Amino acid sequence: MLGVIITLLAVVAIAYFVIKNYYPPMMLWLLGVVLLVIGVMMGNAPVGPKSATNFVGFDIAQALTDLLKSRLGGLGLNIMAIAGFSFYMNKLGASKALVKACIRPLSAIRSPYLLLGVTYLVGQTMALFINSAVGLGLLLMASIYPLLVQLGVRRAAAAAVIGSTCCLDLGPSSSNAMRASDLIGTDVVTYFVTGQIPVAVSIMIAVAVGHALIQRWFDRREAAKGIVDEGIAQSADDKDPFADAGPAHYAVLPILPLFLLLIFSPMVYAGIKLSLVTAIVVSILISFVVDLLTRRTFKQCCADGQAFFEGMGKVFISTVSLIVCAELFAVGLTKVGGISTLIQLAASQEGMGLALMLFVMMAIMVIATIVTGSGNSAFFAFSPLLPEAAASVGYNTMALVVPVQLAASLARPMSPISGVIIAVSGIAGLTPIELIRRTIPVMIIGMIVNVVASLVFL
Repeated sequence: MLGVIITLLAVVAIAYFVIKNYYPPMMLWLLGVVLLVIGVMMGNAPVGPKSATNFVGFDIAQALTDLLKSRLGGLGLNIMAIAGFSFYMNKLGASKALVKACIRPLSAIRSPYLLLGVTYLVGQTMALFINSAVGLGLLLMASIYPLLVQLGVRRAAAAAVIGSTCCLDLGPSSSNAMRASDLIGTDVVTYFVTGQIPVAVSIMIAVAVGHALIQRWFDRREAAKGIVDEGIAQSADDKDPFADAGPAHYAVLPILPLFLLLIFSPMVYAGIKLSLVTAIVVSILISFVVDLLTRRTFKQCCADGQAFFEGMGKVFISTVSLIVCAELFAVGLTKVGGISTLIQLAASQEGMGLALMLFVMMAIMVIATIVTGSGNSAFFAFSPLLPEAAASVGYNTMALVVPVQLAASLARPMSPISGVIIAVSGIAGLTPIELIRRTIPVMIIGMIVNVVASLVFL
């Protein structure tokens, strides 16, 4: 029971510091060290015998060293490569070219609430290639948001849909998906195709329908109360949001890595083995050649390639450091024994162990995401516990990892401090609380379908 109390206090502490805008990786690191010290007092060594330095003080530091060694060459490199590619696509204007190509057909839909549902589906699909929720949200606010409002949709309804277009972390470019596949011991493409897609498609349909119905209900309710919508409240700049987009054929470039990974995978053609980083490198070389043939300015094309390396460095600061420090925090939690106690308690419930375990792990992810505003920090902090949780109830690890991983991203639009909600609400002239009033009911529908679909398909 002492371990459970310490665990709860640690979770409350990290939530407090994140809400107060302390640097999350540093706080996770420091709290992880505190938990390791407590674990030592309880008789648990910080590291295994192979890594031990023969001095407990150094062993506590060695725990982070071991994580850095294991992550930088694998998961960390994958994430940095994806981020570098994303930065390069932005530099070329290829990301905007893709968004421009995708939203053009939407202007032909004249039913406002049908358009809301379709907007979500298109946005969620684009999130496979544009892996920044805030970046995609801002692009959609500049492009499709005015059209939605002009068709009679209230600002809050349009912003709610756009703010939740990345509510599922899907595909090989998702750092959460990479971590999940690592836990299961499979490659990220196999995890995406066999694990995520069946569940995600069900959720996407439910969320699209949910937005159309729930946003219409909110709009009619506000209209009946005489609440007047003030129209578009955008930043003063009325310039074309796609003025700096690349040529139309650049829209294909962001899709290249996913295309290559799917083609050269065990599910399509196993004769050639292609890793994620190699697929990114090949895609960058192809993109460079396409850009050079299009613009015919060799020096400038070379200069734009710097964006790839800048992106790798920036994501190390923002994401890879968070991953390693969150895992140290999780190691500390396991050393004090609180999580193991909760897992054993859930597993001991005759006939309810499976359902209770899924509920417990999803609840941890959802609460952590809402209070921190980040699905990444929540998932990376607690995901190392999932294999143990699945094994304790004799459950397929993928069948537990997939719904919990998707629950972490579904909870992001429910948090008033998440980056995408703050950005979208600011442009729409709303408060984050006004916005999440409309996203929470839809995300709850997504959560329910997430559980049901996982039980059916996995």
